[in-house]
Amino acid sequence: MLKHRVRLALVVTLALVLITGLVYPGLGQLLFPHHADGLLVTVDGRVIGRLLIGQTFPGARYFHAQRPAAAGGYDDTVSGGANLGPTSANLADTLIVQVVDSAVQPNHWVKGQIPADLVRSTALGLDPDISPASAAGQVARVARARGLAEAAVRVLVARHTDRRILGVLGEPRVHVLWLNLGLDSLGGRR
Repeated sequence: MLKHRVRLALVVTLALVLITGLVYPGLGQLLFPHHADGLLVTVDGRVIGRLLIGQTFPGARYFHAQRPAAAGGYDDTVSGGANLGPTSANLADTLIVQVVDSAVQPNHWVKGQIPADLVRSTALGLDPDISPASAAGQVARVARARGLAEAAVRVLVARHTDRRILGVLGEPRVHVLWLNLGLDSLGGRR
């Protein structure tokens, strides 16, 4: 009886390893190669990012996602949630105070008017999008660093703002990688 159960457990384990480790990834690569590779974004034949994973952009010349993450930045090898609820004293005392202070200084936001998505952490810490309010709050900094007119940068933000899906699902959002690529095409001083 025990021998039969052990054999059954081993067969099921082996079957699941084969299905999830070989068959599923193999079919994914065969049928959806672009998706299976992680939706890579290339410019001039060079991979510069991934469509579904945010990344850090250096300096004042670029828009930043800046969302707090339990993993501490956009490291796709250590993603994970903080598991802190809205009533957690630890969340309020450490995360929010640090994020508010770091967001206010470079963008000159008033502490009571910082967009919520810059203060609240993401589920996995890999979100590639920010809210239109977060992007709008960075326009002056980016325009000043690039020597561009703020109006031109605002038009670019509006052009890269995605609306709700079917008019009701989700929230309006700005994909930071696409926005920064559009910004590079505008130019500005280096």
